[in-house]
Amino acid sequence: MRLHNLPTRVATGAYILHSGIDKWSGGEEVAAGVHGMASGTYPFLAKVPAPTFLKALSVGEVAVGAALLAPIVPPAAAGAALTGFSGALLGMYWKTPGLRKEGSIWPSQNGIAISKDVWMLGVGIGLLVQGLRRK
Repeated sequence: MRLHNLPTRVATGAYILHSGIDKWSGGEEVAAGVHGMASGTYPFLAKVPAPTFLKALSVGEVAVGAALLAPIVPPAAAGAALTGFSGALLGMYWKTPGLRKEGSIWPSQNGIAISKDVWMLGVGIGLLVQGLRRK
């Protein structure tokens, strides 16, 4: 890990790791809400029970957060994981009705929380490009 990557990797990794840990103990109501939004965007997820989906999402977030925080994980690998994760979140933003202003890329009031995940995409792509450029 390069020193100049430390601030973005620590901030992003800690945020995602914390989110994953919180989801692990999420109850039925949390599972239903998160699963409902995800399966609305990605219909194949409707076949997965909501509690199972929440646990799997939790594990995924913990893995991505840990990859960003671990100095032994190369920038390209950490960046690829973060880019994939944030890309899926932004897919929900793009495909879920009511999260964007009509005919616009800009978020509606309901979409602000998810649209802010664009910063994670930027960090992920930056790490990925840097890691690939070094090879």
